Amino acid sequence: MTDFFGGDALVNLKDHLLPGLWPLLVALVVCALLVPLMIWISRRTHIMAEPGGRHAHANATPLLGGLAMYGGFAAAVLVFLPHYSGTPGLLVVSGLAAALLVVDDRRPVSPLVKFAFQVLLSLVAVVVFGFKITYVGLPGGHIAQLGLLVVPVSLFWLLGMQNTVNFLDGVDGLAAGVVFIVAITLMLAAGSLKQIDVVRLSAALAGTCAGFLLFNWHPARIFMGDSGAHFLGIALGMISILGVAKVAVAFALAVPILALAVPIADTAWAIVRRGRRGASVARPDLNHLHHRLQAFGLDARRTCYVFYAATALLGALGLTLFGHGRVLAVALVASAVLASTVAADILQHAGWRIPAPFLRRLLAESGSS
Repeated sequence: MTDFFGGDALVNLKDHLLPGLWPLLVALVVCALLVPLMIWISRRTHIMAEPGGRHAHANATPLLGGLAMYGGFAAAVLVFLPHYSGTPGLLVVSGLAAALLVVDDRRPVSPLVKFAFQVLLSLVAVVVFGFKITYVGLPGGHIAQLGLLVVPVSLFWLLGMQNTVNFLDGVDGLAAGVVFIVAITLMLAAGSLKQIDVVRLSAALAGTCAGFLLFNWHPARIFMGDSGAHFLGIALGMISILGVAKVAVAFALAVPILALAVPIADTAWAIVRRGRRGASVARPDLNHLHHRLQAFGLDARRTCYVFYAATALLGALGLTLFGHGRVLAVALVASAVLASTVAADILQHAGWRIPAPFLRRLLAESGSS
């Protein structure tokens, strides 16, 4: 395992991460080119998010961003990984996610029907295309074979990723930005394991998120919709299975789990909260963490900054398992900058003042002299 910020940094970057640069750029450009087309199609077909309810925006907003994201991702994968064994399954399942959930964007379906879509996508990925978590690495180099639990664990992982990203998609730029950071984290982990194909896949996913963010950053001109959220969730789940989950490394799934720890915990609590109320776990509400942050006084951008900082910091913590110790220091600095920015904005907008009479006396004395 390699630390890309060590003594051979340039060689490591060239050999293990540079192959992901072009897929990232191609996915970014193709997605950015497709978004205006999807905005036009959304308006023509009236697939729009209307203001009110869970939607805090003031105007009707196009909902077909997920198709643009899939288009950017698929273009990059087809160009750079046409013969990779995982390409057909990844593109078919993620494409089904983007296409099937357009139905929900066009006319909301019941939570049970949506869950059936999620199960269908996960079954196709696991049973038809063989995206399975067959074992997990344990400390000391030991391997725990899952045996009869292979299919249930794999289904649970893919269902969890879909719901995590879907529940996360409640603020302009939030889901796409968080998945971008997680994809970059997976790219670094795969690079340290010399899995160049997984580096390219992760880069393509990061690139399409970046291209979409150009239009989805607050105030958003387009939303990813359920189709985009489920595309990102299932693609992220499958890429992580292809990558670190197939390598005998201690706590192999720690990287995506740690990077998504905050939204995963929020999703788990949402399931518990709704279950206690007797409501469907798939029925949306306004009690997610990003909603609470906005109720506390943060706007959409500052809410994103909080999630981005937490994702980067926890993802970097996961990367320490792969020898990337210096990445954690970089993430700590970046998180501190974002946190201080958010704190300063809150103080400024709230008009808070920290009592410091000694400073006022010092300034008065300086002025009088």
